[in-house]
Amino acid sequence: MKLLEDRIRRDGVVVDEDVLKVDQFLNHQMDVGLFEEMGKEWARLFAKDNVTKILTIEASGIGIACVAAEQFGCPVIFAKKSRTKNINGEVYSTQVRSFTHGNVSTVIVSKQFLKPEDRVLLIDDFLANGAALEGLIDLVQQSGATLVGAGIAVEKAFQPGGQRIRAKGVRVESLARVKSMRGGKVEFCGADF
Repeated sequence: MKLLEDRIRRDGVVVDEDVLKVDQFLNHQMDVGLFEEMGKEWARLFAKDNVTKILTIEASGIGIACVAAEQFGCPVIFAKKSRTKNINGEVYSTQVRSFTHGNVSTVIVSKQFLKPEDRVLLIDDFLANGAALEGLIDLVQQSGATLVGAGIAVEKAFQPGGQRIRAKGVRVESLARVKSMRGGKVEFCGADF
């Protein structure tokens, strides 16, 4: 998606060859207009999949998922990283290792919100090593719902996550695929990558 790639070129900051900061518009301060265009693109890509729920993980994916859900006319569920007093009843749970935070979290979704009849689209801000998506996939599988695919804002294609998730047969639609971040410069994948 050229709009997102251009924004990354303009406002993204390469910290090192593995870390791209997009906090000015994506995952700290949020450009809702940009999110709306991203949601429209995912709605176009997944138009025939009859999405009934969008699932993301706490916290950076929530804003993107909410705006995208408006295009699908469906609710958003976010996997919580801790059980709070207001979560009653049974939950689906899985372990997720965070690339950014360097820790492992148990993430949960209440069973009342994810049902076997649901058709679920995963949405997240980044795909690097794939651990968050693998955790979300596990939650969908536990529920018996149908996973229609994953919509990713920024995929670091030079890291193994995208390849690993696609090898599981999951459709991944990334709006910006980063080929490398060498020398402080972002290079995007071409159509043949």
